[in-house]
Amino acid sequence: MLKSGFKAERLRVNLRLAINRLKLLEKKKTEMAMKSRKEIADYLSCRKDERARIRVEHIIREDYMVEAMEILELYCDLLLARFGLIQSMRELDPGLAEAVSTLIWAAPRLTDISELNIVANQLCHKYSKEYGNLCRTNQIGTVSSRLMQKLSPEAPPKILVERYLIEIAKNYNVQYEPDARVMAEAPSGFEVDGSHMDFTNNDKKGGPGNQGGGGGGDFRSNARGPYPQIPVSVQYCADTKPGANVFDNYETLPLPKLPSVPVSPAHLSPTTDPSTYEDVDFEDLSKRLESLKKKT
Repeated sequence: MLKSGFKAERLRVNLRLAINRLKLLEKKKTEMAMKSRKEIADYLSCRKDERARIRVEHIIREDYMVEAMEILELYCDLLLARFGLIQSMRELDPGLAEAVSTLIWAAPRLTDISELNIVANQLCHKYSKEYGNLCRTNQIGTVSSRLMQKLSPEAPPKILVERYLIEIAKNYNVQYEPDARVMAEAPSGFEVDGSHMDFTNNDKKGGPGNQGGGGGGDFRSNARGPYPQIPVSVQYCADTKPGANVFDNYETLPLPKLPSVPVSPAHLSPTTDPSTYEDVDFEDLSKRLESLKKKT
């Protein structure tokens, strides 16, 4: 029996509204971040490195927020795709545990999205308020760890800030000398998760593309994969070298054999050997014709 207060249609409508609101906020924050990058480049050109670093920390937080919204958008899309399970099953389906608990956990932390709060309340009505309280504190451990990392209040690593400054300076053709002490303190083989680093100078850029879908993939993996590498040169196999199918001598082309077709029907043009005409006695032939005429 369904919990009192749960309304399936109200949950469905607000899931769709939450997706639309998330898309709008993603686009707005992305456009603002692009303008802020230009401002940081101006600070670097004026040798105001410390002020640029503070602005970069703000940009990194905004980029993290955009990524968190993308994850929540995917979870909302997943619940819509499997809405039949929510309606038909009394207990929570294991395949939806992470999506449901993450949406409940994120709702009070994203107050700008009122629809998300309604979604969380409906899920708590469906699966009990006790379950909702456990999700808000992550006592059951099913909340997405990647989303928790993106919404963490901790300051971004210094090496990440330097990487941002280096890429922004490179993109806007501004000279910048990174902090040697920070670069030296970075452990060997240290790699920064740069999936959120987009330094393209495009003021007309909209929000990130929607990766939504009904699939039940692992949402804890990176939302964006690495770009494929373009090979520098193409190596041809031995039997596929350029020009391998070009023949210098067209008389030796491997054409299929066709059946011989006579020029004219056989009964109209019988084959005769020209050498037989040499043995014909034309005088004898003319005499026979004359005698034939006399008889007729």
